[in-house]
Amino acid sequence: MQAPRKTGLIDARRLGAAGAWLVRLIEHGTARYDRETQRRLKILNVVAYLIALITLIYAIQQMFVDFRLLLPVIVLNLVIVAIALLVPVAHRINDIAGALLIAVTEYIALFLFTLYLGHTSGVHIQYFATPAAFFVIFGLHRLRLILAFTAVGLALHIAAWMLFPRASALIPVDDAMLNSLYVTASFTTITMIAAVVYYAFRLAEDARVQTETLLRNILPDSIVNRLTDKPDAVIADSFEEASVLFADLKGFVPLAKTLGPERTVGLLNEMMRSFDRLAVLHGVEKIKTIGDAYMVAAGVPEPVADHAPRLARMSLAMLQATAELAAAFGVPLNLRIGIASGPVMAGVIGAKRLTYDVWGDTVNLASRLEGQSTPGRVLVASATKARLDGLFQLEPRGALDIRGFGEEEAWLLGPEEVSDPPGQTPVRDITRVARSHGV
Repeated sequence: MQAPRKTGLIDARRLGAAGAWLVRLIEHGTARYDRETQRRLKILNVVAYLIALITLIYAIQQMFVDFRLLLPVIVLNLVIVAIALLVPVAHRINDIAGALLIAVTEYIALFLFTLYLGHTSGVHIQYFATPAAFFVIFGLHRLRLILAFTAVGLALHIAAWMLFPRASALIPVDDAMLNSLYVTASFTTITMIAAVVYYAFRLAEDARVQTETLLRNILPDSIVNRLTDKPDAVIADSFEEASVLFADLKGFVPLAKTLGPERTVGLLNEMMRSFDRLAVLHGVEKIKTIGDAYMVAAGVPEPVADHAPRLARMSLAMLQATAELAAAFGVPLNLRIGIASGPVMAGVIGAKRLTYDVWGDTVNLASRLEGQSTPGRVLVASATKARLDGLFQLEPRGALDIRGFGEEEAWLLGPEEVSDPPGQTPVRDITRVARSHGV
């Protein structure tokens, strides 16, 4: 059984079989168009169905008021109903055929209604609502067509006012009916204008929220705020104190060959998602992933005093998460991690695909340390070790010959903290906490 679909206008799942039937009506004639055009045509279909329904109700009411007197108006209303129901069929011609059909029909009908009832009925004021609707049914890119129809509507409004005073009305109706018609016309006009304005602002707000959400998934919140305030500003900062972590799986390429594409992607996805959760919980900034490599930083873009301890806790939690993932997939995963501390530069680069990145010797050193680390261990630089003394167990690794830096002392991070400082989540409980938070 096919699951009920959701259009851009209505969720059929909430309405069951009736919802599925309604969705088919809304989507009628739109299948062959692109997504954006489909959305516009679906809205037009809804408008056409509403026009048909409301106009039919008017016709039925008029039949009971005075069938003989109002027969021309009743017939005209029924013609509008029939034409409105043909709008979805007109989409087979092109994407504006339905819009042209309903626009021309409404223009002619309003003129004829005013001819029959006189301008005192107020029917002709509905011409003022049509320009707003045109932006929706024709699309903003057809501005010349919209302006042309707007000019015609204004001309028809003025002509109806001047040519059809009450004395020349073809159908003489009493004051009560005229008042009712005027109220209905006013309500219809104001409601249509309000609905279109609301729709326009809703689209703009949805686009803003989607754009901002996407940016905040790519860039740090503070950077998004700066770009929002000054879109053309160059984001480039220097930080005297920060820490950088690189993590990578040793021997992952041959492992991926044995796993195959689907299991490899599934494993990497689970690993990176777990690392992302840990980054949020430890208050560090994810910088990027490259294949099975993961890079985070602490102290950027917002400086923090405990940048090194944050990454140390993060690294131990990463090792634990990786061990659990290896058990779940039944494969060996040998994660190596390197951490370095010191000054870094950071900023936003790119035009089409913005990225927040960090540079400097500290970054390079963290990468080199990761390459010389032992699988399942965290190798830290001397500057990082100085910031972790008294908080973590540290084992001297000795001097390492690091490309681009010469001999550098390095230390292996112990499996546990010496103590859990107040307000910090113990490393042994970090995976449980992450899952309970649903991040």
